[in-house]
Amino acid sequence: MAETVDEYLAGFDGEVRTRLDTMRELIRAAAPEATEAIAYGMPAYRLDGKPLVYFAGYDRHVGFYATPNGHEAFAAEFARYRQGKGSVQFPHDEPIPADLVRRVVAFRAQTIRG
Repeated sequence: MAETVDEYLAGFDGEVRTRLDTMRELIRAAAPEATEAIAYGMPAYRLDGKPLVYFAGYDRHVGFYATPNGHEAFAAEFARYRQGKGSVQFPHDEPIPADLVRRVVAFRAQTIRG
């Protein structure tokens, strides 16, 4: 199991790797002060010691996790995507919704910082 985000990303190649790199860049740009680690086996971001967002690569999609309240706040925009408990799936046959990811990360950061 990967111990760093770089190690995690090294386990992917091609288009999936590009999409995961994009997710990382979007999150880092939206919350540059967040710390990066591996949690639950996936890239995880924390802000002021609290969970910000997570993402993960899968065969058919990128999973994005913005719990506890990111999914409720963006339910209407997430509705077009498959969802799991606390996750939204961005399929590989569609562009990553960059603006949506940025807004969700900014919302989560604002929630954490009050």
